[in-house]
Amino acid sequence: MANFNRVILAGNLTRDPKLSYTPNNLAVCEFGMAINRRRRDRDGNQHEEVCFVDLTSYGRQAETINQYVSKGQPILVEGRLRWRQWTTQEGQKRSKLDVCVENFTFLGGAPGGAARPGAAPGRAAPAPEEEEVPPPAAEEVGPMADPDIPF
Repeated sequence: MANFNRVILAGNLTRDPKLSYTPNNLAVCEFGMAINRRRRDRDGNQHEEVCFVDLTSYGRQAETINQYVSKGQPILVEGRLRWRQWTTQEGQKRSKLDVCVENFTFLGGAPGGAARPGAAPGRAAPAPEEEEVPPPAAEEVGPMADPDIPF
């Protein structure tokens, strides 16, 4: 059976990114995002749902996110779901589901209307506990490489 783990989210940061470094000097940036959804119920009443997601990025990408975005700003991220487990100092087992960011794009303009640096998608370094797998060469193929595709 084939497996597929891909997440694409667009939303606003719920807190300022937190940048730290591993003992091997790998940058790690943790931040949160809120994704809003508006819907109408059967009676026509409008409801808004909010989904809060924790995200982690690595390497140069982590430093870029930390430098250019802050709480409340919009961002689009692409990555994969990851289940993390750990034991606290008190011996309690904890776990959480988060998104490991692999690509991102800044949305909206910079404060003051200036162009935002780094608006192109960013590439992530692999998570430290995983083996490195090169990403597909999108530049070689491109999403519209075959003009006969009907979509």
